[in-house]
Amino acid sequence: MTTTRWWWIRHAPVTEAAGRIYGQQDLDCDVGFAPVFDGLAALLPADAVWVTSTLKRTHRTAEAILERRPETPELLQVQALAEQHFGDWQGRHRDELLAERGDQWNRFWLAPAHEAAPGGESFVDLLERVHHAVERLSAEHAGRDIVAVTHGGTIRAALAVALGLEPERALSFVVDNCSLSRVDHIAPPPEAGAERPAWRVGLVNHAARVPRDAD
Repeated sequence: MTTTRWWWIRHAPVTEAAGRIYGQQDLDCDVGFAPVFDGLAALLPADAVWVTSTLKRTHRTAEAILERRPETPELLQVQALAEQHFGDWQGRHRDELLAERGDQWNRFWLAPAHEAAPGGESFVDLLERVHHAVERLSAEHAGRDIVAVTHGGTIRAALAVALGLEPERALSFVVDNCSLSRVDHIAPPPEAGAERPAWRVGLVNHAARVPRDAD
């Protein structure tokens, strides 16, 4: 069996969103609180493959962590690991949309898992593309550690894949900014034929330890 370890990190907070839905809008993030990145840098393995989405908030978060580590790996940008595209809802204030939708809104997400925003995609669509990307990268980097700095929706999708969850159930996960989730992809030996990989979950939404006296 070959174990490929995934270390999922959600990007730093997007302060300029100001309560608006940003999805795949390419907004920057706040990496000014150094102790969080110190803590993450201390938790992550050496000699890992580093991947991000194509959105700058994931690059900036990864760079803030790597500034505190000795290695300088290339950041592999993967479009399929981007956040869910919320179409016409992007740029709208969240409270306005929820008030407009009334009973149609989902308590943990903007919409039920199978519903796509106008001009956008559903969480089920997101889950499918993340699943394909995870399987591809697990095969390409089998036996390695993969640090994936991505998005809340992307990480919920990855956890759904690992645990075999129905999409709607996966929306219940809390995934905070700069939190760490760890899952292991365990591929069966070649002689097992078409047997599916197993998954082991180590951490979900783990916060890096910050000293009490940190500002």
